[in-house]
Amino acid sequence: MTAIDKNDTPAAARTGGAVLAARALTKHFKVRGARGRRREVHAVEGIDLELHRGRVVALVGESGSGKSTVARLLAQLYPATDGQVLLEGEPVRVSFGKRFRAYCRDVQMIFQDPFASLNPIHTVGYSLRRSLRIHQGLKGGELESGLGALLEMVHLTPAARYVDKFPHELSGGQRQRVAIARALGARPKVLLADEPVSMLDVSIRLGVLNLLAELKDEFNLAILYITHDIASARYFADETVVMYAGRIVERGGSEDVTQRPTHPYTKLLLASAPNPDSQETPEAGNGPAEAPSLVSPPSGCRFHPRCPQAMDRCRVEVPPFFSANDDQLSACWLYAGEDAS
Repeated sequence: MTAIDKNDTPAAARTGGAVLAARALTKHFKVRGARGRRREVHAVEGIDLELHRGRVVALVGESGSGKSTVARLLAQLYPATDGQVLLEGEPVRVSFGKRFRAYCRDVQMIFQDPFASLNPIHTVGYSLRRSLRIHQGLKGGELESGLGALLEMVHLTPAARYVDKFPHELSGGQRQRVAIARALGARPKVLLADEPVSMLDVSIRLGVLNLLAELKDEFNLAILYITHDIASARYFADETVVMYAGRIVERGGSEDVTQRPTHPYTKLLLASAPNPDSQETPEAGNGPAEAPSLVSPPSGCRFHPRCPQAMDRCRVEVPPFFSANDDQLSACWLYAGEDAS
């Protein structure tokens, strides 16, 4: 018995609907302000998201946009303020105990910092064996066989070289591969990858993304790839979803969103990415360069204080999604046209 058997996946699950979905998912954090006043951080507002087997969705945005909060809501590490998480069409809301452990068998998270996510006092073998025991119930020879299989899946070979290593004895890329192997020990249907390569050297980031793509194809995984690097979203993801200040502002095929952006924020995000071949100056906004406070977010479109094309309507009305290019959707009043209400 190996750690993951792709033949265990029913044919219907390979071609059916979303394995994990968010419906109007909202998260507000209660905080204490000056003089002890209670306030709320509006971190995520009304997010709709679908993850399908065998596909990668990239969630893109600058720091503080709410990307990681979405991942933690989907992983059931945070309780939602409103909205639902659906696993294979069934509502889910668990926080501890057997139900949470059962949920973790289907939905696993890979964190940004592999050194922080691995216990420094335990070896690679201990961490991976524990995953296999908890989620698959393996013992004895099957446990050791599963351990070797996990390390081979993430290209840490020969396995015997890594089993007795501690996290500090590995490179950043090797540690992230161990973290991925630990997640695979649960035989999940969904991987939530929260900026899995941002802490790694540039030279090894591509190798980890290629590994995730290989695992996605081999085991028919649904992957949420969270990143601030919109260029890597084009390379790795099938669909790209752009977030700004807690809301989704654009979504569509990765090639379309990254090459033909429609929302002013997506255009600004792409323009700010380093491009040694371009001599053009990025288009500047007409307001502050920083994202707004989510304790008291702007009314209407949250991007309007920075938007070079902001209209009066943008300041008072939250835009719905409009069809901008084929299957590309943009939450921007510029595309209202005759559909505006």
